[in-house]
Amino acid sequence: MPVFAYKAISREGEKTSGTVPAPNREAALDQVVEQGLVPVAVAEQRSAAQVRTGLFGSLGRVSQTSVEAFNRELANLLAAGVSMSRSLSIIAREASQAAARKQWAAIHDDVTGGTSLADAMSKWPRSFPPVQVAMVRAGETGGFLDVVLEQIASFRSRERDLKGRVRSAMVYPVVLAVLAAGVLVFLLTYFIPRFSEIFADFGENLPALTRAVVAVSHAVTRYGLVIAGAAALAVILVRRVLDSASGRLATERALLRVPVIGRVLARFALVRFCRMLGTLLGAGVPLVSSLKVAREAIGNQVLAEAVGTSTEQVQQGKPLARSLAINARLFPASVVEMVAVAEESGRLDEELKRLAGVYEDELDRRLRMLVSLAEPALLFVMAAIVGTIVIGMLLPVFTLQEFIH
Repeated sequence: MPVFAYKAISREGEKTSGTVPAPNREAALDQVVEQGLVPVAVAEQRSAAQVRTGLFGSLGRVSQTSVEAFNRELANLLAAGVSMSRSLSIIAREASQAAARKQWAAIHDDVTGGTSLADAMSKWPRSFPPVQVAMVRAGETGGFLDVVLEQIASFRSRERDLKGRVRSAMVYPVVLAVLAAGVLVFLLTYFIPRFSEIFADFGENLPALTRAVVAVSHAVTRYGLVIAGAAALAVILVRRVLDSASGRLATERALLRVPVIGRVLARFALVRFCRMLGTLLGAGVPLVSSLKVAREAIGNQVLAEAVGTSTEQVQQGKPLARSLAINARLFPASVVEMVAVAEESGRLDEELKRLAGVYEDELDRRLRMLVSLAEPALLFVMAAIVGTIVIGMLLPVFTLQEFIH
């Protein structure tokens, strides 16, 4: 609901100002008059959702579980014949998370003030991404909002499970990498300097490997803060590049060319695209509109551009399978053939969901294989680094007799 700022004069002739929430300017004027004030100026300031963002932003973000529950509960209430306003009021009242309760209340106020549910959701992009807003808008237009909301909840649940498997698969390699970095820093800053003092009198007689290890240790010890600052600056610059559209596009293109990683990224995009497109078609959304929404769900700009080209061909009257065939990196020949058969038999939505499940299982297997390969590779790298340092420090000990002579 919009918020109006007013300037008025009290009965005592004093100037005063404030804000009142109202669906329109006339209602705001009535509220000011009811307070015993004479309005001088009344103008819309900002929406109630924006006010709540400022007041309650410190309460934290709404969890994805709460958003999923919101979609599912709203779908159930609407399917049972409960009005939109009452459904939103019930959900806001029963929300267990404080931030979710404030957010659902803001959406309720906007909807009761005449705003569509899609527009009300779009004010909270962290909870409701543009893909979901587009689906809700299509559901409102087509009169099957409850079906769309249920499909969104199911989609987000499967998406959360898939991302959870990816994160869990990366835990052990990340722990190994952090451990290797910690051991390396310890050796360079504590272990090697103590050996360096012992070998200080040997000068140029030290083996080349030992001199190289000692030089690296001295550089890290003396210029550690400078190196850390340069690393932090590099991270900031990389993040800025990735935040830009051109930098993100170049990075995605480079990653897609990496043999194993590129295939995993393409499969992940394929799973998201097939599941979203199948969900939309199953909910009754037209094919072209479904393709435009599913394109945004891919999460990879390079592959999304290819799907955009396919969408243009579908708009020109070409079959979906034929239009998808131009992007062999995202849609293998087997997928194109199955989509073509599904188009002919009229069960495209069911086939897309089945394909999403099949390739999701394949993606899970590939991730497990990558992790199983990454673990010994990291252990080998860690052992090689530590072994090189230890050998470099022990070489002078082995040749100590030659130094004495």
